[in-house]
Amino acid sequence: MSRVQDVYPEGRVSLREVGLRDGLQLVKTFPSTAAKQRWLREEYAAGVRHFEVGSFLPAKTFPQFADVRDIVAAVAALPGAHGIALVLNERGANEALASGVAEIASVVSATEEHSQANANRSRESAIANVRRLCELRDASTHKPIVHAAISMALGCSISGEVDPNEVLRLVEKCLEAGADTVGYAGPKQVGDLTRGAVKIAGKRPICVHLHDTRGMGIANASAALDQGAQILDGSLGGLGGCPFAPGATGNVVFEDLVFLCESKGFATGIDIEKLIAVRAILKEAMPNEPLYGGLARAGLPCASTAKAA
Repeated sequence: MSRVQDVYPEGRVSLREVGLRDGLQLVKTFPSTAAKQRWLREEYAAGVRHFEVGSFLPAKTFPQFADVRDIVAAVAALPGAHGIALVLNERGANEALASGVAEIASVVSATEEHSQANANRSRESAIANVRRLCELRDASTHKPIVHAAISMALGCSISGEVDPNEVLRLVEKCLEAGADTVGYAGPKQVGDLTRGAVKIAGKRPICVHLHDTRGMGIANASAALDQGAQILDGSLGGLGGCPFAPGATGNVVFEDLVFLCESKGFATGIDIEKLIAVRAILKEAMPNEPLYGGLARAGLPCASTAKAA
């Protein structure tokens, strides 16, 4: 547990920028390795310390992540920075462990339908995969954090409503398997589900990963904070979306998420104006990808300070 608390200190909100992974999984064009490294360095200079860097998936199918080892190394070279990578099977887990990435994420879908569409396996098989990942973690030399995410936890775009009790059952199973952090996504009932997950997790931090499909992302993030969520995900410019969630839009805009936390009294250590400036890299590398964000459009309120206390 001390390793997790070192990375995600108790009593402090940690914000993770997931643009390099979740943000790039659907784009038609993507930044070069050099542009990604610049993206990282400039966000780091703005105060960002937690980065989802890519996926260990077949490069032939996901060429945007072919350089994931280079991005893992780029994060590791930044003092105090923390990298997270997604894996979906044992092959990917072994590659991630060999890369030295500090945190490995895996996914368990809240519904069988999404599990089959997203990963071509049952939910029980996905939980077994998390358990195997934890076994590989325990046998490795650097022992990264293992993060299990419950996707579609607040409503499945394929099968409809999701029973919150079933989601909490999956949370318990992932924690029993040895995962450290549980995340989930969805547009409704965020506060209630966050409260239930926090109760089950005890001292383990709960992460909330939200998309903005119906324009409720920031409101849902606020509700999650109110109920004890300690880690929140967002992507620069709101990049992202799930290929197996019809109609889904991108992630919560990271810049707006930082502003939300600051406005609620959670110090993030992130300079918002410097963060907004990083969007120029995305515009240059992906000129046809839409970028979103209230702060980028309207700017900071005159009475606000751009830098966290």
